Amino acid sequence: MNEALRKDIEAFVTQHTEAVFRDIARLVAVDSVEGEAAPGAPFGAGPRKALDLGLAIARELGLGTVDCEGKLGYAYVGEDCDRYLATITHLDVVPVGDGWKEDPFTMREREGWIIGRGVMDDKGPSVLCLYALKYLKDKHIPLRYPVRALLGANEETGMGDVEHYLANYPAPLFCFSPDANFPLCNGEKGIYHGRILSRLPLGQIVDIHGGVAPNVIPDKAEATVRAKALTGSDSVQVTELKPGLWHLLAVGKGGHASLPAGTCNAIGVLVTYLLENNIGDENDRAFLSLIEKLHRTWDGTALGVQADDGNFEPLTIVGGVIGVENGRMFQTVDSRYPTTTSGEQIAAGIRAHAGDIAEVTVDHDSAPFYMNLDNPAVQVCVEAYNAVTGENAKPYTIGGGTYARHFPNAVAFGPEHPERPMPDFAGPIHGVDEAACKDWLLEALKVYILALIELEKLDF
Repeated sequence: MNEALRKDIEAFVTQHTEAVFRDIARLVAVDSVEGEAAPGAPFGAGPRKALDLGLAIARELGLGTVDCEGKLGYAYVGEDCDRYLATITHLDVVPVGDGWKEDPFTMREREGWIIGRGVMDDKGPSVLCLYALKYLKDKHIPLRYPVRALLGANEETGMGDVEHYLANYPAPLFCFSPDANFPLCNGEKGIYHGRILSRLPLGQIVDIHGGVAPNVIPDKAEATVRAKALTGSDSVQVTELKPGLWHLLAVGKGGHASLPAGTCNAIGVLVTYLLENNIGDENDRAFLSLIEKLHRTWDGTALGVQADDGNFEPLTIVGGVIGVENGRMFQTVDSRYPTTTSGEQIAAGIRAHAGDIAEVTVDHDSAPFYMNLDNPAVQVCVEAYNAVTGENAKPYTIGGGTYARHFPNAVAFGPEHPERPMPDFAGPIHGVDEAACKDWLLEALKVYILALIELEKLDF
């Protein structure tokens, strides 16, 4: 990057810093967890409101906008035509869960960090993309290809937004999704979602529930059980509701299902406590013993479904939600897997342990994807990151699932930095007190501006 361009980008970012964080705060204020579908709001009122606001912000920045039937929208710069480049982010969020120190939908600042649901996943990056397009417009950057900033509304719970878009609109020539780590993700593991549903009715366990979404490791799980006498532990609180009836509250450490290292699944804590204290009748304990194997290790070894291919990190598998359905316990399963297995193979492995105790379903299975590092667009993005930061960072693969896997030519491209230290008060994406460093976001904006400028020079 030449010095004049560097200074110009830095001046633009400095000029718009206050506005960037103002607009992030506006989006964070919208509770955009998926809700009940309604006319014009296919993913619920919250995602619809967030999408409307995102497009309104784009128009305030002087960008053109298109609403794609309420399922996705986009801002654009240049002549809006079929051969275009794109960024894609999402405005829906996962449920907030318990334990936030303050209102998760009121963005707050502390020591150079912003805190609120969606500041990093993915409302903050959405605003960065809109301002990157504003730079292209304001500076009259020559555009061989128009650029769209796609804004999704269903990434967290189904990808119905991008599926609709690609079925009805031409795919971009190249697209990057700011919904992962820098410098660039050129591969994503396969994703298996399923359920383990007990064939046996509840006995001494009156109720059990925990978790907010299948792709979130829960920090709390609860049960109501019949027992003579119970004693709590450091991680399980017990309360006698009436003689012989107890309420149990297990506490762990939550996080994203694709990154289980360093977390503590509260469901696993609760299940272990129930088994160790001989709670439940024969039916209850048979099912609990089965799912204890799921929670015992997150690499799949207890279930015999472990896998590694050398290109990706090894398989991970976690349980996100436990509950009761028609008098029977169920446990959701989230596995991120490499190329040497599949969702059906994972389900088959669990079935081998389940026998006639439970049925195991395959509710969703998305195969891994991998883009070669010699792709010119990949090289441009990595070089843009290194030019802005002065690093010599290399691409990587992940266990998370982003929009990138749905496009024919796409990558995930920042803005997270797991290699950089975070303060104790800063929570992870999908976790309590989700946080983002202001300086890192502004750095990412510079990277995205430079990457889009350089991508325009490629032949697609």
